[in-house]
Amino acid sequence: MTGAGDLTVLRERLDSALAGFLAIGDRWGLAAALTTRAGQARPRGELEAAMRDARQSAKLFRELGDRWGRLKATDVLSSLSEISGDYADAARLHEEALRGAEELGLWIEVSYELSGLGRIALLRGEFAEADEYHRRALRIAAERSHKRGEQFAEIGLGLGARRQGRLDDAERHLLKWLDWCRRMDGDLGVALIMAELGFVAEQRGDAESALSRHLEGLAAARNTGDPRTIALALEGLAGAQALAGRHDRAARLLGTAMATRESVGAPLPEAERGDVDRITAAARKALGENTFSEQFARGGNADTSDARLLVAS
Repeated sequence: MTGAGDLTVLRERLDSALAGFLAIGDRWGLAAALTTRAGQARPRGELEAAMRDARQSAKLFRELGDRWGRLKATDVLSSLSEISGDYADAARLHEEALRGAEELGLWIEVSYELSGLGRIALLRGEFAEADEYHRRALRIAAERSHKRGEQFAEIGLGLGARRQGRLDDAERHLLKWLDWCRRMDGDLGVALIMAELGFVAEQRGDAESALSRHLEGLAAARNTGDPRTIALALEGLAGAQALAGRHDRAARLLGTAMATRESVGAPLPEAERGDVDRITAAARKALGENTFSEQFARGGNADTSDARLLVAS
């Protein structure tokens, strides 16, 4: 169920497994359940819990001498460093895990770690390096018919293409995996793809398509329950509204998005602010500083369940 399905059901199963492993004193099972729970706490916005479980899991696997388990725990820890904007630590953890995966011949893990390094390079603005990491990851995953690894790598190529202004390439990479994510009950994947496709439409100047895509992305984001994913959809909607000339709505959506991210202690790192800064500048210029600030503050006091009202009002 990783990355798909009902996260509440998965949490219940993991809690049951943890109780069982504790009861019989199975430290390996405890470590495995903890790292899995950490990975699922992350999309729920429970970042402190994810960090706590991942660190405990890594400690147990280290004591047990299980290098595979350490790889799984490190994967969660590296993603948490990325979320916090500590790209040096995230890269260090990915590189450490990559070496371990290569030494153990765990090629699917190698693919994921290469994609992870590609994401960090992308955030640092090292686009050529990011593309190379993602292509290598895609090739390795495809050689082993590992669809989830292929999807993760090619979405990375789509992310890079859009940020380099290659909108047709970005759309091609992203659309290839949209139906696959829908079939796999992968709302996290659908939400990210629709956000990116919405930004593609916005950057092309197509407000109607941008709005439609971001609304679909918001529906998927709500299904995940992940505050950061919901915030991304709201930021995308703000861009569509600004493009359509509805700058007051854009300002409110930006305020709601920021409050949503801050509610889980994960404000948008500087390297990920490109879209938000572009949309904010457009809305602020159209409204003036005072009106923009007023509408932004109004959005900050709204609940994410009011997002459609913010779009329509």
